[in-house]
Amino acid sequence: MTDTQLPPERKQAIKISARNQINGTISAITPGAVNGQVKVDIGGGKIITSSITEEAIAELGLAVGDAVTIFIKASDVLIGK
Repeated sequence: MTDTQLPPERKQAIKISARNQINGTISAITPGAVNGQVKVDIGGGKIITSSITEEAIAELGLAVGDAVTIFIKASDVLIGK
């Protein structure tokens, strides 16, 4: 069963393994053909950009000004210089 199939009362009870959670406010949404970019202001002049499907943006009902939580789970973190 996927998250979108769960009843509303169960969606709030879901726990996830991502430990890196950052609260912020959506500052911009840029639509794309398949994926859109969602910019989230996390304070201190810092913006995190997420590329997610247009379907996910619609299903979540994302809009500029929404308070959201960013969950970061990565198997690799790369640094270049």
